[in-house]
Amino acid sequence: MTMIRRSSPFGDLLSLRSAMDRIFDDTVFRPVARGTSEDFLAMPLDIHSTQEALILEAALPGVRPEDVDIQVLGETLTLTATSRTDREEATTGYHLREVRRGRFSRTVTLPTGLRTDAAVATFEHGMLTLSFPKAEQARPRQIPVTTPTEGAATAIAPNPDDSPAPVSGDQSAAG
Repeated sequence: MTMIRRSSPFGDLLSLRSAMDRIFDDTVFRPVARGTSEDFLAMPLDIHSTQEALILEAALPGVRPEDVDIQVLGETLTLTATSRTDREEATTGYHLREVRRGRFSRTVTLPTGLRTDAAVATFEHGMLTLSFPKAEQARPRQIPVTTPTEGAATAIAPNPDDSPAPVSGDQSAAG
């Protein structure tokens, strides 16, 4: 007797899903720093906005403040940093090498409405913090909502066409 086995359409759907998961889990789609000095993971950034400014924080462990270059051209911000080492660099004998050394940079497009000429940069404990003040017209404005004060309501005059005619004296039917 011969057994015929038919595949379930749900099994095909699950195998398609697992294939897609494998594709997106592959390192091709993961932003892993491999080999180039311009990889963006060499300089991870946090960017957030307050009502007054746009704040950018860059993690630069092992970098000295004098080895950081910040340039703004139009709406493009370029951060370049160089990490130096004081010890002799050996290329063999490593079992794992993840600490970045050398020169790396990041380029970010800034939103409009920032005063880049008034930017402030601070560097503390390997963290670079840039603050770009927002231009006055780019700041959100609060519009207050007012209510009429109690007892100060405006009286509405009645329409003269809607008032009843005055009744005068005896209005009996004349014959």
